[in-house]
Amino acid sequence: MAVHLEPLFEQHLDEIKRRVTAALEASGFDGVLVLAGLPPAQPADDQHYPYKPNPQFKLWIPDPQPGCVVSFRAGSRPRLIFHRPVDFWYQPPGIPADGWCRSFDIEVVEDTSAARRAATATGRWALLGERDAAWDALGTWNPPALLARLDYARAAKTPYEVECIAQASRLGARAHRAAERAFREGASEYEVHLAYCGAVAVREEELPYNSIVAFNEHAAVLHYQRLDRSRPATRRSFLIDAGAPFRGYASDITRTYAGGPGAFADLVSALDGLQQRVAAGVRPGRDFRDVHLDAHLELGALLADAGLVRSTADQAVARGLTRVFFPHGIGHLLGLQVHDVGGLMAGPGAGERPRPAGHPWLRLTRDLPPGCVVTIEPGLYFIESLLAEAAGDGRRRLIDWDAVEQLRGCGGIRIEDDVVALPEGPRNLTREAFAAVS
Repeated sequence: MAVHLEPLFEQHLDEIKRRVTAALEASGFDGVLVLAGLPPAQPADDQHYPYKPNPQFKLWIPDPQPGCVVSFRAGSRPRLIFHRPVDFWYQPPGIPADGWCRSFDIEVVEDTSAARRAATATGRWALLGERDAAWDALGTWNPPALLARLDYARAAKTPYEVECIAQASRLGARAHRAAERAFREGASEYEVHLAYCGAVAVREEELPYNSIVAFNEHAAVLHYQRLDRSRPATRRSFLIDAGAPFRGYASDITRTYAGGPGAFADLVSALDGLQQRVAAGVRPGRDFRDVHLDAHLELGALLADAGLVRSTADQAVARGLTRVFFPHGIGHLLGLQVHDVGGLMAGPGAGERPRPAGHPWLRLTRDLPPGCVVTIEPGLYFIESLLAEAAGDGRRRLIDWDAVEQLRGCGGIRIEDDVVALPEGPRNLTREAFAAVS
């Protein structure tokens, strides 16, 4: 069923204005200027890097353009200072006319100096974004107390934000299906990547993050960044971690496929079941550290059942065996950024909640607020450096090295869904999306 976004956006904007007003009052500012930012120049060149808008700006505006500014004073209607340069080198952006524009007073300017003049106002103002010295006289850049309150609040998504991530998930699922078909048809890593981009209808720079497209041993590299142009002689496995954008929000999806039936295919199926059990535990108020540790207990049992370790699940966790095969965190906040801000914050003031001992890569340690969107992404990898470390200490006798050797050439497995924590139970946006495109 189609969802009408504009009423949801109006409610979303009301919530953002409420949050910003409370943060301004608590930190002693009269208003906020949120800068969209400009694409940075490449060294010693007149070319620029791809434009990535300030996430704080995307919170207000669904279609960010370089050089634009949102101006908001508590109790007033927000203003969009829209930068539309007169230019014959590049195509200027069109003046926005979508439904969301009704919520803003829009002033069109032709250069950044005009934008600064339009933004000038009396009182004490905060500037949010990448510092630009030309704006220094207008306010204080990124005041920590104000920014902390805004970052902490961002974890709880509005219904509009959830629907944007759901739309991004549908785009991503469609592209994942295209990528799997390309793999089955014999494509190279690079060709699979092109099939993915084509299915989403985006350029690579428009993706929310660089896609991980990994065959065979490459799947053991957690952020594998190469794209082989040659087609491998043997296809044992395929791991793809790739998302899609929608109105500034991101999906973050990982799937792993076996080249054919056998022990690795069985392991993929077992990890998929584990992933769904862990995802079912995403609920408001849950300490995400417990979600992470529960995933390790589940993985300990899976490793024992698969014959990879000689221990119970509890022993596998206590002796660090699970961390050999699963070194990263179970997930993170998702939204305007793939790794959304505020994951370690102890509260809207300051300080961090510590990670569990021995788990330094976990990106989220908070109790989950209602409406937050998190990734759930257990993994099982055969990483040479971690296996070598375990082989050199007391864990050596607890690992079945013959079983490891049989699977080492498959690299590893990761399965990742985007899940909303709701009082009535978790909503798995990724499984919904795949069901819709099957």
